Amino acid sequence: MEWSAPGYTEIKQLGAGASGRVALAVHDETGVQVAIKYLSEELLRDPAALARFQSEARLLTTLRDPNIATMWEYIQDFGGAAIVMELVNGVSLRALLREHGTTEPEAALVVLKGSLLGLSRAHANGLVHRDYKPENVLVRDDGVSKLVDFGIAVRQGTVAHPEGTPPYMAPELWEGRPASPATDVYAATAVFFECLTGHRPYRSTEPSVLGYQHVHAPVPFHDAPEPVRGLIRRGLAKDPAQRPSSAQAFVAELEATARAAYGEDWEERGKRRLAALVALLALLLPTPPSPPLETSTSLARTVFRGLRSNVTRVAMGGGLAAVVAVAVVVVVLANRERPPAGPIGAAAAVPPTQISPEFASVPPTTPEATPESTPESSPEVVLPEESPTASLAPPPTTSTTPETTPTTTPTRTRTPTSTPTSAPTRTATPTPTPTRTATPT
Repeated sequence: MEWSAPGYTEIKQLGAGASGRVALAVHDETGVQVAIKYLSEELLRDPAALARFQSEARLLTTLRDPNIATMWEYIQDFGGAAIVMELVNGVSLRALLREHGTTEPEAALVVLKGSLLGLSRAHANGLVHRDYKPENVLVRDDGVSKLVDFGIAVRQGTVAHPEGTPPYMAPELWEGRPASPATDVYAATAVFFECLTGHRPYRSTEPSVLGYQHVHAPVPFHDAPEPVRGLIRRGLAKDPAQRPSSAQAFVAELEATARAAYGEDWEERGKRRLAALVALLALLLPTPPSPPLETSTSLARTVFRGLRSNVTRVAMGGGLAAVVAVAVVVVVLANRERPPAGPIGAAAAVPPTQISPEFASVPPTTPEATPESTPESSPEVVLPEESPTASLAPPPTTSTTPETTPTTTPTRTRTPTSTPTSAPTRTATPTPTPTRTATPT
């Protein structure tokens, strides 16, 4: 029987591979849905693999960015090890490309921009992802993308055994040279090229030939649409020094190119296109959207019947029809659901929380305020060197508050909250019970 993280109930498995599996789960105390990345039993017994898994968790605690999936907690005991992440309600970019082949240029630019912003945060912390690829980009149902899997990330300038996914590895990795932010820019541009054309820049299935192509073959920028060929040539330059100096600098070039070629609203159109592509794969979402409730017809019919007996006392003939029509419109408008305030999507479901001071070791980074989430603090964590268990951050909390409308029964709405120093609790306000008063006859 597979080990599962204590305090969480698994709902279903989202994916599996040689290194482990990812499961959709619910936090038992709050009911919040999360994604849990488990290390495989085989790698759990490998000290080097376990150390790398712990290192990934350490890195994730320093990367708080809207374009990077947030880590909530690290759990390890004698039965297994797990990283608890925010649930990104989306599908991988690989799934989109497999199903649709290509995206429109605006959509490809949106993916590239979001990825570069996430990579820029990692680069600011001195890290290089080294494994950017379509499988590690999740596109949400609102068109926003998130970067995941920092399993082989290294410090900038590190000379290590070449690792990564060959079709997206920069020339310097094939030659055994140090990784730098330009290494991630190369991989992101290769994925951008694939979104535009439906194929990778270099397609040999023989590793030695593929490596030669990355190092020596001309950049196939002519396969891409003419307005973005300059971005392809810059991002896939053989020499790291000829690529944009940083991911942030590449974002500036991208935005200028996109505005000139596709207009000021290119990003909004691109997000709508991505959302439409994700909607076509709704069955692959961790939590598929529920169909909207259709209540307008039955509500209008009920109101009409209720009004007829009252209005007929003061109106007859054509006057009755006019009064009833106005009353129905007023009641329906009064009962129309208000749009929810705040961000929509799984990424906004759980705000980050603060851990106890005794675990503080890694300097936190200050998250930038965005419409999606504004965490008040970043967790500080020390993973155990020898201790079998460690918790990096307390789980998020929610509360329930009754909400009433003129024609419906009070309903409960979950509102996620963050409690810095105490365990998550639920607060429920009871609904008053009507009291009957007997009237003497």
